[in-house]
Amino acid sequence: MSRLAAFGRFWWDFVIGDDWLVAVLVVAGIGATAALATTSVAAWWLLPLVVLGVLWLSLRRAIPLGLKGSTPAPQSPRPPVRGAGQASGRRSARGPGRQRGSR
Repeated sequence: MSRLAAFGRFWWDFVIGDDWLVAVLVVAGIGATAALATTSVAAWWLLPLVVLGVLWLSLRRAIPLGLKGSTPAPQSPRPPVRGAGQASGRRSARGPGRQRGSR
């Protein structure tokens, strides 16, 4: 891979990362702040509000809603666990048919 391609992939991964929506919203916030700065209104407050909103949106999308109340979050199905009453499929070290205390 050429150095230019590696450099481009680094910046793409650094800026975009795992969530492209966050990157797009932050760039839009920077653009909106620049547009507001051209007017007579102070623009310093807009970007922190955009960042807080993007953070809220990102966390809302990432955290399962089941963590808020008593309802547990959905889990992936797991294979059944063998209990004490079920055979494990392994033979005893004592050998087949031998029980504890028998000789």
